[in-house]
Amino acid sequence: MAKRAEPVRIPVQALDEETLRGLVESFVNREGTDYGRVEQSFEAKVADVMHQLERGEAEIVFDPETESVTILPL
Repeated sequence: MAKRAEPVRIPVQALDEETLRGLVESFVNREGTDYGRVEQSFEAKVADVMHQLERGEAEIVFDPETESVTILPL
């Protein structure tokens, strides 16, 4: 049986601004509709995820098995 490829962490600094923004926007679009107590705009959600990445509270992970990228909390 083939060994499963390990997920790869991608440093935020390795991505240019346009690529990072597109990745975050895609992630926010996939996140669903859990608005909590106060509904946030799309831009506010994107800004929140960007800040989490900048502060090291979340990380970008590439899964070579599924060839997909996601953002995970730390």
